[in-house]
Amino acid sequence: MFFKRLISGIGLLIVAVSAFYIGSIPLVVLSALVSIIGLFEFYRALGLNKKTIAYLGYIYSLVYYCLVYFKLNQYIFFSIIAFLMIIFAIYVFTFPKYKTEEISLVFMGVVYIPVLFSYVYNTRTYADGKYLAWLILISSWGSDTCAYVVGSLIGKHKIAPVLSPKKSVEGSIGGVLGAALIGGIVGFILSNHFVNIGSPAFTCAVSCGIGSVISQVGDALASAIKRNHNIKDYGNLIPGHGGILDRFDSMIFTAPAVFFAIYFLG
Repeated sequence: MFFKRLISGIGLLIVAVSAFYIGSIPLVVLSALVSIIGLFEFYRALGLNKKTIAYLGYIYSLVYYCLVYFKLNQYIFFSIIAFLMIIFAIYVFTFPKYKTEEISLVFMGVVYIPVLFSYVYNTRTYADGKYLAWLILISSWGSDTCAYVVGSLIGKHKIAPVLSPKKSVEGSIGGVLGAALIGGIVGFILSNHFVNIGSPAFTCAVSCGIGSVISQVGDALASAIKRNHNIKDYGNLIPGHGGILDRFDSMIFTAPAVFFAIYFLG
């Protein structure tokens, strides 16, 4: 199991780093693919995957990513409102086929996964995006690794005993400090390559620290949903890791956190 998890983890890292470096079509296609598969896993966990209304979520996700890629930002908010109006109209005109909760969860799933995850691509579109996109990986997977190591060594105080009994306060703090440290080092090493960032080491360190905090919230949210619906993993697509949501749950929250941290700091 360990070697299977290690090999698939290395494979994921190679794909992610390659897509982050290239950007453009490969990254937006990968982001859309991850989002739609993740949305399917989310709907399946909630018992919505076989509902016809769920297909509107998949369709809108593709529309949304087209708007993002072609930089039609002025239409994004309108499209989200239009999507909400459409599923509400379906709810009304097919009543009582769908429950209120089902309509709400279809909409929530789209905002939770495709919209938030699209900030991976949005961060890459920054002038220094080729380097800044790495902060998303550091804030999620790097933070997760640091938290695990610190928690294993000195973790004593449980941060959420019922939800995540193996996670500790010490591990959580270690994850934040570790991500900030790695981000600061990366910013310092690459400082001469940045064009629009005035203090790369500081900006990268703070962005990764903020991203780490938010990533742990994202990880906890995914775990809470699984606990509520009595499932161990969202899927088995990634050997040793589970489904897309099991591996990318923290990155879904980290991407917008890093994007806006850079926006306000840089």
